[in-house]
Amino acid sequence: MIVNTFKSEAQWRVYAACALMMLNWGLEAKKWQLLMRPIQSLTYRRAFRAVFSGQALALGTPNRVGEYVGRVVYMDDGNRLRALSLSAVGSVAQLLVTFFLGFLSMLYMYFLLDNNPYMSHPLSILWLKGLLVIIFFSTMLLFLFYYNLAWITKVFEKIPFIARFSYFIQKLETLHNRELNSIIILSLVRYSVYVIQYLLLYQFFGINVLWWQIICLTSVQLLIMTLVPSIALAEVGVRGKVSIALFSLLSANSLGIIATAASVWLINLIVPALAGSLMILGLRIVRK
Repeated sequence: MIVNTFKSEAQWRVYAACALMMLNWGLEAKKWQLLMRPIQSLTYRRAFRAVFSGQALALGTPNRVGEYVGRVVYMDDGNRLRALSLSAVGSVAQLLVTFFLGFLSMLYMYFLLDNNPYMSHPLSILWLKGLLVIIFFSTMLLFLFYYNLAWITKVFEKIPFIARFSYFIQKLETLHNRELNSIIILSLVRYSVYVIQYLLLYQFFGINVLWWQIICLTSVQLLIMTLVPSIALAEVGVRGKVSIALFSLLSANSLGIIATAASVWLINLIVPALAGSLMILGLRIVRK
């Protein structure tokens, strides 16, 4: 069945999902370029190479922490540690978008379970209510933290222990609402690209669910994947389990659901990591 699908007229969806991978990481490169501006001017090409190199080192590290190491090697001496704090701002922005849209999608999932007697289960509804409350307050805290970075940084700099390292975080004070809004918008567009990839591949593998339902469940899936600690290299199994748990509510096509999760993992993580590995080999600093 899967083999026949690749021979059908719907194969353009796979090509589109692959093309969107470049847009996905291209947007991330633009975010990195904007975030590094306070400490170093980077060309878009250099930022793009940094992002792909980061993917190569992120593949075997918990929650992809190696990604930051792969990126900062493209910074000049003296800027690498300062780049970490600015890079974290981009991660918080992406996390904020994921939490906010995931929360809205979980509301849909709550009503889906609560109004369907065949899906409803008292324990699942109870857990879902509790998770909704936690995600709501977490989103509010992230929002307050993100848009008060300058003030929070100044407060931390007054703590004696942290004051000694203020050099590494002081550039956070230069990020005002204009810059923060730009990063949020890029994060939102990147999130949309990621969801569209899922939509295209779910449709390609024959998941007969309404497009807006796919978007909602995918948003919940991305939220859960953010909360679950994992290693990118072994993440495909976790993705498959989460996808089955969510999409089995509306579709019995388990093979198509797993195939979609594996395809997104391959397109968005493995291919960029392989490309990034080649870029790292060409770095003069690594050779030295």
